[in-house]
Formats: sequence, C-alpha cells, structure tokens
Amino acid sequence: MKKAIKNVFLTGIIAIIPVGVTIYIIYLMIGVMDKLLEIIPPRFHPDQLLPFHIPGLGVIFTVILIFVVGLIVKSYIGKKAVDLGEWVLGKIPFVSGIYTALKKLAETIFSDKSQSFRRVVLIEYPRKGLYSIAFVTGAARGEVQTKTTDRMINLFVPTTPNPTSGFYIMISETDVINLNMTVEQAFTLIMSGGIVTPLEKTPEM
Repeated sequence: MKKAIKNVFLTGIIAIIPVGVTIYIIYLMIGVMDKLLEIIPPRFHPDQLLPFHIPGLGVIFTVILIFVVGLIVKSYIGKKAVDLGEWVLGKIPFVSGIYTALKKLAETIFSDKSQSFRRVVLIEYPRKGLYSIAFVTGAARGEVQTKTTDRMINLFVPTTPNPTSGFYIMISETDVINLNMTVEQAFTLIMSGGIVTPLEKTPEM
C-alpha cells in the first residue's frame, strides 16, 4: 500500500511540474508584456477607456508594437534612422561591442535563412573518452579559417540543466559525430540531465 501511494504521488509530481512551470513562465511573460502598456499616455490607456481590465492585453500591444516597428524600419526613413543610430552607438566604447554582438545574434536566430541551432553533433569533450552534445552555429571564416589546415566549424556547447547558457568553441569538422536527433530533442536531453532520452530519429531521404 505504501509503495502504491508513493508511485501515485510521484506520478502526480511528474504530471504537475512541467505543466505548472510552463504556465508560470507564460504568466511571467504576459506580466512583462502588460508592463509595456505603461508607456501609453494615461488618457489613452485601455484601463481608462474600458470599464474593465483585460488580462493579457499587453501581449496584443507587444505584437502590434513589434509589427509597427518592423514596418517603420523597412521604410526608407526608418532604415536611415537605424543607420544613424548604429553609427552613434558604434562611436561609444564598450556599448558598440555589446550592440554589435546582440544584433548579430538576433539576426542569426530570427533570420529566415538562418541555419543556427539546426544541427546537433557529438564531440569528445572535455577530454578524450567523454562526450558532449553541441549545436553547430556555422562555419568558421576569416582569420581563424585561414590559419588552420582543417575546415573548422563553430559550436555552441550548452550546459545542464540550463541549455541557454554554455560556451563557444571551434573544432575541425572531422572531429564531430553527426546526430539525427532534432534540436528540441537535444534540449530535452540536456535539460533532463540524460533522464529523458529521445528515440533515434530516422534520417530523411
């Protein structure tokens, strides 16, 4: 009886934790987006115009704001304004490095043609006989490639249980083992510390 109760309790925990954490994260994100409504002048604020508060209205406002900014930036005047802003930031020490790195990261992740984090590989790291999962972020270029004999690729090696942190390494393409698992499956494996192992994915023909 005691073992059966324990199993039922553990089953409940396994069912609740993923759902609960997911709902909590969504709740926090909606709260952050709702804070963006504070930039609206008080007399135009939805809470002043409507007789009741609409939870999550910040999500709609955020989506509209991003879309409007996108339209402005794609216009001729918007592009000139962005170029001017980047030129100003480029003249500020330290700030220019941060902005450039964040811009390239955003372009790499959200670009339609981006191939970042699309390929999962296995490497012998941190020493021979030990293996780590890594994500290919692109091919090495410039001075790095010209001063090495092998074709080098860039890898992001994530940490457990938080795969959003990690470190960047360059490695010869011949030293990686290609995996068939998807990026999502790799993230699940890393976050669970190896507890949740994805089934082997059959390569697409």
